[in-house]
Amino acid sequence: MENKVEYYRKELGETQEELAYALGVSRQTIISIEKGKYNPSIILAFKIATHFKRTIEEIFIYKEESHE
Repeated sequence: MENKVEYYRKELGETQEELAYALGVSRQTIISIEKGKYNPSIILAFKIATHFKRTIEEIFIYKEESHE
């Protein structure tokens, strides 16, 4: 799953540390989400969307994996 967390974070001028604090998670969690190595829980996805005043679909982009 792709995401625009880094894009919206930078748009607000926030550091990873500031975003992590606002969401109640570690900076490492933010780093992992931004790199696409970790997909957040639905609750965390809602918190992120609310923080950025966006919908989940605007931030997280699901793409079907091909099973060829």
